[in-house]
Amino acid sequence: MTPPRWQDVARATGLMGDDGVPRATVFAEMSALAARTGAVNLGQGFPDVDGPASVAQAAADAIAAGANQYPPGPGILALREAVAEHQWSRYGLTWDPDREVLVTAGATEALAATVLALAGPGDEVLTLEPFYDSYAAVVALAGATHTTAPLVATTPLVATAHGFRLDLHALSAAFTPRTRLVLVNTPHNPTGTVLTRDELAAIARLAVEHDALVVTDEVYEHLVLDGSGARSSVHVPIATLPGMAERTLTISSAGKTFSFTGWKIGWVTGPEPLVSAVRTVKQFLTYVNGAPFQPAVAFALRDPDVAAWVVELAHSLSRRRDLLCAGLEDAGFTVVRPQGTYFVLADAAPLGYTDGVALCRDLPGLAGVVGVPVTAFTHAGSDVDRALRSWVRFTFVKRDEVLTQAVAGLHRLHRG
Repeated sequence: MTPPRWQDVARATGLMGDDGVPRATVFAEMSALAARTGAVNLGQGFPDVDGPASVAQAAADAIAAGANQYPPGPGILALREAVAEHQWSRYGLTWDPDREVLVTAGATEALAATVLALAGPGDEVLTLEPFYDSYAAVVALAGATHTTAPLVATTPLVATAHGFRLDLHALSAAFTPRTRLVLVNTPHNPTGTVLTRDELAAIARLAVEHDALVVTDEVYEHLVLDGSGARSSVHVPIATLPGMAERTLTISSAGKTFSFTGWKIGWVTGPEPLVSAVRTVKQFLTYVNGAPFQPAVAFALRDPDVAAWVVELAHSLSRRRDLLCAGLEDAGFTVVRPQGTYFVLADAAPLGYTDGVALCRDLPGLAGVVGVPVTAFTHAGSDVDRALRSWVRFTFVKRDEVLTQAVAGLHRLHRG
């Protein structure tokens, strides 16, 4: 008998125990550890302060005005138009809001519906590694094979090359005749890498050569952080590269941009045949969601004061990143300074830890802090898994006083 698909998901995400019983994710384990010990939880990436009050008021106004029943299946027109306007004004991408924009229950549903719509048994879905954990799960749900190309920690030769960079030789080798989808995440969770135009061009060239479709996860598109040196990172949607708009589905959401992660309002943009395929699957997942939040997000995408707030958020995150990075370095970690997102990766090997999981379980007692091992974002036993076994991911999307408390705790590791 064929095993139930949930077992494939559990195996793909490392959640199947030796006894065949699924176990909790390391994220759940670390959050429970933080709650139990009172440690500062830098494991989960969500803000501890809400987004703009004007956006929250727009949602409250929508509820009061009666936007409480099912919205249209593709999303309300105002939001689809706002998304299309955003893609044009920011990136010069032209999409028809009626046929080429789809509203989803966050980026997670958008990714799931896309992979389920466009890949299946016999297909390969290529992602970067390390990868956001839901990628492995949805590829397994689709019955496809998950392949990866590594991001590798580099020496800071120049500002734009510092951090985790794409191994272009390994990327080329990862493409096969079965590669159906290439799932690109930039700015990248968990490494904080912002892929360069040259790296994206290499992915685009290989996708065209192998007739593969590209799916991009761009939820951190507006959270590119201030750089050090003459040049800073810039987010480049791969759909803007020559010949890529017709073979790319772009996914983003309001949660990270506006600090309303619980609203779960995302979207997909791209050519009509691909968006139509995703819509066909999506309508049998959530069908619709977030009726009063959709007009609020439409307002947020269009309001100049909210746009200024997002710019200030990125500046604030840059400062908070630097605060946490300095604290981690003082504690003895080797730190790769992220170019975007909410996260920083730190190597615990200089502290004598070769296993990031073990360190994360010890950190509440040692420093009053909780992180997440980077192996939660890798294939068990892969080259990347072995290379990053001693690494830990921490989030800096917390208030200054919380990060200051965490840094003070981490300083105890230095004294030890």
